[in-house]
Amino acid sequence: MYAIVNIAGKQFKVTKDQYVYAPKLQGDVDASVEFDEVLLADDNGTVSVGAPLLSGAKVTGKILDHVKGDKVIVFKKKRRKGYKKKNGHRQEFTKLLIENIAL
Repeated sequence: MYAIVNIAGKQFKVTKDQYVYAPKLQGDVDASVEFDEVLLADDNGTVSVGAPLLSGAKVTGKILDHVKGDKVIVFKKKRRKGYKKKNGHRQEFTKLLIENIAL
């Protein structure tokens, strides 16, 4: 059984007991979260497609941690002008454990 769910503006294919790194969500560690924007669900070969969402379908999960992603280096340069600028960025993510998919 799997579902395609919208979490913070991004779509994820999730199954039960799967870890997902979603964009940072509001909430404390060990808090329970519920996502009701389910776009598609597959229950042992029976595929249900929403138009655009499935009514009554929910995906519940648990916030495990708030983490940062790998550093991305942003380097700008204009040749022969002496202009160089180096900057780094680390995106923040929330580590989720998908606990249940209810249709």
